[in-house]
Amino acid sequence: MLELFGAFILIVVGYLLGAVKIIQQGDTAIVERLGKAQRVLQPGPNLIIPFFDTVLVETMREQLLDIEPQNAITTDSVPISVDTVVFWQIRDIEKAYYEVEDLEESLKQLVFTSLRNEIGQLTLEQVVSQRNDINQTLLSQLDQATQNWGVKVIRVEVQDIILSDTIRESLEKQRAAVSEKQATLARTSATVQSIEQLARALQGQTNSEEVLRYLIARDYVNANLELGKSDNSKILFMNPGALNEAITDLLQQQQHGDNISPNGSGDTNIN
Repeated sequence: MLELFGAFILIVVGYLLGAVKIIQQGDTAIVERLGKAQRVLQPGPNLIIPFFDTVLVETMREQLLDIEPQNAITTDSVPISVDTVVFWQIRDIEKAYYEVEDLEESLKQLVFTSLRNEIGQLTLEQVVSQRNDINQTLLSQLDQATQNWGVKVIRVEVQDIILSDTIRESLEKQRAAVSEKQATLARTSATVQSIEQLARALQGQTNSEEVLRYLIARDYVNANLELGKSDNSKILFMNPGALNEAITDLLQQQQHGDNISPNGSGDTNIN
């Protein structure tokens, strides 16, 4: 009799212990009874019916969804790979469990689709320079699409934009060509301004033609000496008569008050 009473006490104690479910801070849980959702358990001790109730615990903390790099094509037909992360949080555990089959996988597929669509509307330059705008657009789209899932998308960050070696080399060549063109234009403009200043300074001088011819000839000789020092030196041929004609025309224009425009317009021809 004593053994039976002791066994009964143990069963009662075990049942009571099984009836208490403690939920940790930051978590929440759904109680399913015989396959049907009954209620939501909050952090702390909660009473359930053992053997009949199933407790599904889920974190309510912010979670990180690391999206593997996705291939996309920009509107100017440049293939790129985009590395993205999404920060999200469950706000309604019942919707998160019962409104979508696989919450995390569904989030991934939604990010894939939204990211490719957004990249497909932008050029490569826009993708690189407008990363923050892309983040905000994706955040708005994802947050709106996940409202029925009981989920809040908190942040979306495009971490890296990966280009193939071929595309990267092509872009570097384009940037080098643009830089060289800008440098050439700057040098041309500076040269024209120097010639204008020199011509104005010599205007009215009795020996202006000789001085100007001397200065240009000196720079010509110095330039050829510098080229001769280079491993890639080239031989330059210049008609001396054309050089003299250019100097004479320049002085005549200054004497008549004409201006030499930076784009080379006017009557002066330098051959």
